[in-house]
Formats: sequence, C-alpha cells, structure tokens
Amino acid sequence: MVTFRTNSLAVGCLIWSGVAFAQPYAAPVDSAGSQAPVATFNEERILGVIPDYQTVTEINGAGTVAPLTRKQKWTLALKETVDPFNIGNAALGAGFSQIGNQTPKYGEGGPAFGERFGAALVDFGTQNLFSAGLLATLLHQDPRYFRKGPEARIPGRVLYSISRLFVARQDSGRSAFNASGIFGMTLGIAASNLYYPSASVRGRVMAGRCETSLFGGITGNLMSEFWPDIQKKFFHRKPKV
Repeated sequence: MVTFRTNSLAVGCLIWSGVAFAQPYAAPVDSAGSQAPVATFNEERILGVIPDYQTVTEINGAGTVAPLTRKQKWTLALKETVDPFNIGNAALGAGFSQIGNQTPKYGEGGPAFGERFGAALVDFGTQNLFSAGLLATLLHQDPRYFRKGPEARIPGRVLYSISRLFVARQDSGRSAFNASGIFGMTLGIAASNLYYPSASVRGRVMAGRCETSLFGGITGNLMSEFWPDIQKKFFHRKPKV
C-alpha cells in the first residue's frame, strides 16, 4: 500500500493544479492587438509509444509559435504525468527497484512494491508540476522543447539539445536560464524526502537522482530533436510537429 504521506503529496499536487486551472487567464495578444493562435501539443509518439507532447518545430524560424497560456502549461504537466507510457515506466522502475531492495528501500514483498510504484509516480508527477506548471507559470518560461531542425548541422543540433537543459525560452521569446526546469527538478527530488524511507534519505541518493534526471533530460531532448528526421527517413512518414 502506498504510504499516507505519498498519497497526501499527490493529492496536494492535484489540488494545486486544480486551483491553477480555475484561475482566469488571457490569451496571448500580438502587436496588432488581436489574439495570437492557440498553441497545441504534439501528439506524435517517439517509436510509436513514448509521448512527445513538449516538442515544437517552428516552420518559419524563432518566434512563430505562440507562447503557452498559464492553463496550457498546467495541462502539459498533467498530460505528461498521467500518460499511460509514463505510468507503465514507473511500474517498470518500481520492479527493478524491488529487486535486491534498491532505492527507495521499502523492503520486500507486495506492499513494498506498491510503495515503490506510488513513490515513482509522485517523483515524476512532482517534477512535472513544479517545472512545467508552477515555476514555468511564475517565471514566464515556456516548458516546451523547440527543435533546431534539419536545416542545421548534426553536431550543432546535438550541442543545442544538450544546452536546452540549461536554456529556456521566455514567454516573450528571448532566451534565459532554464530556472523552471532545473529548480523544478530539484524541488521534486527534495520533496521525496517526505515519503522516502529514512534509509534512502541521504545526500548521495539525492545527488544520484539529480544525475539521473539530468541524463534523462538530455536523452529526451536528443530524441525530440532527431526523431522526426528518423521517422521521415526510415519510416517514410511526415512528422506532424
């Protein structure tokens, strides 16, 4: 069974997001005074299964895609959190953690697996809600990944993908330090101290989780950058992003 504190944190995050959804928001307005086009999320899936909601390909260069509204940022965070692939990935991760009572050290048996699965869901959910929801809204940053595209050379695209871990686009269109992504990840990991067993609440464990999250971010950016090209070349499908 998932611990009470884990459930409480999950419920708290959902309430928090519900409050954000309930707030009124204004659609972006362009310089002519008319409403900018409403942003939509990429529904294409990498390898047919991995969600890629956050990826954007700009057709005519930087600044052609409308920034997300506050509601859309929270929607993106929730879509990623409740996606079936990510829930399945949490279950798989909990299964590997169960072998040999690895971190988080809840012990052995069915109840311990339930706690690991719940913790994995909350780990992923809190990082999403802090990054793409709360901080992206407060700091006016766009949590999406804007592809450089096949017009650029591959080495430049690789470096660009890695750099987007630390560089974000503001709603205004300019570049800035990716405070929402980095601090959202950090807050999510710090929040796990509320529900991880004491044996797993250690500096070394937290540092290892930061390293894993950063590596996952880089991997995700690279997949987002190059998957449409791979899809077009080898599967003869035109990407929709």
